[in-house]
Formats: sequence, structure tokens, C-alpha cells
Amino acid sequence: MLMAGDSKMFIVEDDDHFRETFIDVMSLKGVEVTGARNGDEAIRALKQAYPSLIIMDVQLPDMHGFDLCRRVKRLEGHRDTPVIFVSASTQYSDPRDRAEGLLAGASQFLPKPISVEKLWSEIERVLQTRRPS
Repeated sequence: MLMAGDSKMFIVEDDDHFRETFIDVMSLKGVEVTGARNGDEAIRALKQAYPSLIIMDVQLPDMHGFDLCRRVKRLEGHRDTPVIFVSASTQYSDPRDRAEGLLAGASQFLPKPISVEKLWSEIERVLQTRRPS
């Protein structure tokens, strides 16, 4: 179950349909989600927004998601913000690529297509493990 402080998320996704569907479904769950289509938009937005979690596509039109994640983690106030990578590319099914994503700062790496229910359960799990006991 999400806590009150976890009610804001950010999604970086160039697939308009996936991004908008995610935003709509999360709003039904009482979660405010803002988003960006590419890495540059995300960096600009995240300089002023402090979500409790970021969903990030690996393949973005202007930069690789791993590079974006490293840049986000260097932004003021985002070092500890959890990032969940999603990717439709089978290129990232190799465990070494998944490990690289985790080393870039991600908390989780999930394949697309992914159901909103599965993504929601992973979001809850990542936020739960981040909280102090």
C-alpha cells in the first residue's frame, strides 16, 4: 500500500499511449503522475519536481535510459529517488544488461509489455523496500 508521501510519480516514456495510459490509471489510484517524452524534458522537469518514484524507458529518442538515470541521480534531491526501468527491447534481456541498469541506479528492470497491475505491484514493492523499518 502506498503511503501519503508516495503519491507523486514521474514517467519518462516516448510511447505516448503507454505514458498517458499509465498516468490515467495511476490517477484512478490517487497517484499524481507527470511525465516527459525524452531525457532532456525529464532533466528540465526533475530540476523542479521531486517524485517518490520514476518510471523510465530504456530506449529514449535523445539519450539512453542508463545515461539519463545516472544524470538524474546527480540532480539535487534525486540521489535516493527509486527508478524502475521498462524496456520492450529483447536486447535488454541479457542479465549483464539488466545488471548495468541496476548499476546505473535503477531499483528494478522490467520487460514490456507489462500489465499495469504488474507494474503497480513492483512500484509498491520498490517503495516498501526503500522505507526504513
